[in-house]
Amino acid sequence: MDEAYDDPASGQNGQGRLLIATVTPNPAWDVTYEVPALVPGAVHRVARVHRRLGGKGVNVARVLQAAGHDAVAIMPGPAGLAAQAGLPQARLSESRRSEARPSEHGHDTAAGGACLACDVVPGLPAIRQTLVVQGGDGVTTSLWEPGAEPEPGTGPALSGRVRAWLRPDGPARGLAVSGSLPPGLDAGLPAALATLAVAVAVPAVVDTSGEALRRAALVRGVVLKPNAAELTQLTGRDCHDVAEATGAARTLLAGGPRAVVVTLGASGLVAVADDSAWHGRLGESLAGNPTGAGDAAAAALIAGLAAGASWPRIVADIVATSAAAVLSPVAGDVAAADVGRLARHVQVSEVP
Repeated sequence: MDEAYDDPASGQNGQGRLLIATVTPNPAWDVTYEVPALVPGAVHRVARVHRRLGGKGVNVARVLQAAGHDAVAIMPGPAGLAAQAGLPQARLSESRRSEARPSEHGHDTAAGGACLACDVVPGLPAIRQTLVVQGGDGVTTSLWEPGAEPEPGTGPALSGRVRAWLRPDGPARGLAVSGSLPPGLDAGLPAALATLAVAVAVPAVVDTSGEALRRAALVRGVVLKPNAAELTQLTGRDCHDVAEATGAARTLLAGGPRAVVVTLGASGLVAVADDSAWHGRLGESLAGNPTGAGDAAAAALIAGLAAGASWPRIVADIVATSAAAVLSPVAGDVAAADVGRLARHVQVSEVP
């Protein structure tokens, strides 16, 4: 079943869903082992194994789909990657409407009709693996491979593909660039992609770290989504409580960002934009797998920006969605019922 968009200028299909593009510069095969507990030096019998195509931007796209939005996950990779993952290959037709064409393994459509498709740009010879060991005792251990070095020209090819989805009459109404960069890829790529989006008035969220985050912070109009440790590294200021994170985020706004959203783990998050700052947190404790919480937060953030929601509404949605992700053993899985239930316990307040 092909998924076409009736109004490429608005980025909505016949049912009014938004189409949002994500970019994963360093995709991965995400493998999750469920064990009773991880004991160093011991032999473990794995209770369950989950394996699927991931990386932070792909996880963002999965959460967007679960929330009822169509998503195209753009990434570098080897030929046949979409088919191996059992996902449709997204294409832009000559009529400048988007189409998600099923691979030979079928298509990925949520119960509400939202579609998730891949747009794989040739250039990455192999896909790394990320291993998460989820203990029944609530302790999660992660092992992340660095990724293969892409072929020359991969960065410009990715930029060209993103530009096609974001052109003024193109279908994408939001862009999220998420995750690390493989060795050898220019650290300025996330900033360049965000610049493309902002130039055509499409909201852009960048969720990365290190030098890539520093360069993205210089893009006028971008929205940054660092965690406390990443913001500390970027600003040189301690950012581990609400007041500290708010102050550090405010120092970045003068450099160009439209907003900075800082995730603070169990303390919730702070969103700083213009002259306002908002703190959101969940009024109950949760135990589970936090691996995909940041990706779920990025998904709720770009969805809210693309829909033109208010900041208090966006903050509430981010808290509920990221909390729901903690309840899943696999990154990128969010149940709408969990989001709805947890939303009733979200507390949002303005920060002086």
